[in-house]
Amino acid sequence: MRNMSEEKKNEALETEEAVEEKTEETPEKKSEKTEKKKSKKDKVQEKLKELEQNISEEKDRRMRLMAEYDNYRKRTAAEKLGIYDDATAKAVEEILPVADSITMAMQNMEDAPEEFKKGIELIANQLKTSLEKLKVEAFCEVGDDFDPNLHNAVSKIESDEFEENQITAVFQKGYKLGDKIIRHAMVQVCG
Repeated sequence: MRNMSEEKKNEALETEEAVEEKTEETPEKKSEKTEKKKSKKDKVQEKLKELEQNISEEKDRRMRLMAEYDNYRKRTAAEKLGIYDDATAKAVEEILPVADSITMAMQNMEDAPEEFKKGIELIANQLKTSLEKLKVEAFCEVGDDFDPNLHNAVSKIESDEFEENQITAVFQKGYKLGDKIIRHAMVQVCG
């Protein structure tokens, strides 16, 4: 009997503990548990948002860095080309007096022997070909419109043959490399 009463006591104790546990879970305690769960969930969501923002910032930073590098690459390529063009222009500028001398020789070789004329023409053609290979263009012909960006007007005349601001005479041809003016043309303008 003793065993039975002890068993009943144990059962009663377990039942009391179960009842206490059930009664201990009051609505306030349940709300505390749900708040703790929500709090943990909110913390996880905040951390997730923070990580997503960090990823977005890193992606933006990487894209900016890539764009900056691309701009740098393009800028240095343009600078290299500009340096080449400047060096070519400087070298051609030093050769232009020779071109002017050849042009004057061709204009004044009326009484020269035929071999001399052929030689001067050959030199002029070689110089012209060399300048074309360097992409240097001569510009300015009689009858062109005067452009102060390209031409240097040294005199002005009145003429019935030409319209106003037309070039009537070219004293010295102009040369350019692409858009870069190596030397302005020296001209006479109708005014």
